[in-house]
Formats: sequence, structure tokens, C-alpha cells
Amino acid sequence: MLQLVASRLDDFNPRKPLLRRLMKRSAVALLLQIRQGELHILMIKRAEREGDPWSGHMAFPGGRMDKTDAHGYAVAVRETEEEIGLALGPEDKCLGRLSDINARPRRGALGMAVSPFVFHLEREVEFTPNYEVAEVIWVPLEYLLDTDNREEMVWEFRGMQIPMPCYHYQGRCIWGLSLMMLDELMDLVEGGKNPLRSRWKRR
Repeated sequence: MLQLVASRLDDFNPRKPLLRRLMKRSAVALLLQIRQGELHILMIKRAEREGDPWSGHMAFPGGRMDKTDAHGYAVAVRETEEEIGLALGPEDKCLGRLSDINARPRRGALGMAVSPFVFHLEREVEFTPNYEVAEVIWVPLEYLLDTDNREEMVWEFRGMQIPMPCYHYQGRCIWGLSLMMLDELMDLVEGGKNPLRSRWKRR
């Protein structure tokens, strides 16, 4: 499956917002590794922090671009080292990138463009999460590809209850922006043949 992911990403033309240069920027790293013969993707569970809109959520290592970052790739590499203690180097091949996601802000109209970069991690590493990260978890891609594992949750937003797709993996809920990234990755693996994932494609 890893070769298929690499091939599909190599041919993929990721979408970017038209006003991207005017938007705030951030980036995340999607780390793939073959573990016990099965392809996994690394996720983190964010620490519970008051005032953090993503407090306690399942996510990928990443964060906002600052003035020292030359581009989105540099953000993903820097934030991965800061958050989980993994210094991505030349041996950790970047297979490609997915489409930018517009993370809508609480204020302002343009939002934030989140750029996901996909890496293949071959070496064994030990993680040293910082204060922002409660857990580091490896999730099998086969689990995510199996739509029987797909569930629905209710997101409470501004007094409204909104049904949202999700996965529950070992007691952890995967949904929102992270699920949108995963869905695009899974859509590439499946060749765009799964209408369930296509419903949630970003426009």
C-alpha cells in the first residue's frame, strides 16, 4: 500500500485557496510507517488546555507558520520536532502533499490555510512529546479504509447540534480537519471510487 500512496501522491495536484498568499498559514506532518507488516499513520492527541479550540482533539503534528519559516514544508518539519521530538531528516522521505484546508477563524473572513505534508518514516524512533501533546498514537490505515468503522458524532457549535462523520479508534475520536485530511489520503488510495469519502471532499 505504501508504494500505491507514493505513486498517487506523485501524480496528485493539491488544491490551494485562491487567496492563499493573504491568509494565515500553518502546516502538519502525516507520518506513514510500516509496523508489523501493516501501514500506519501517526496521530497525536492534543493536551487539554483552556482557551485552545483544538484542546483534546486527535490531530497531526503541526502548527502555525512564523517569520523564520521559508515555506509550509519547513513549518511541518519544525513543528514535528517541537511537538513530538522527531527531527525529520533526508532519510525521512516526503512523499508529497495534500490539498490545503481552510480552517475558518473565530474572527476574520479569510481563515487559515493548513498544508498537510506526507512523509515515510522507515526508522524506529522514540517520541518525546512536549506540553501540547498528551499522546502519540499509530493508527492502521486499514482501519480507516474500512468504512464499517465509520461513525457519526454530534458537534455542538454556537447552540446548534451538527452531525459529523468520525472514527472511534481505541477510545479516541478522529473527526474534523484531521478526518478531512485522512479522507483525501484514503480517496487517493481508493482511486476516488468511494462515494462516502467523496461527500466530504473540500471544494
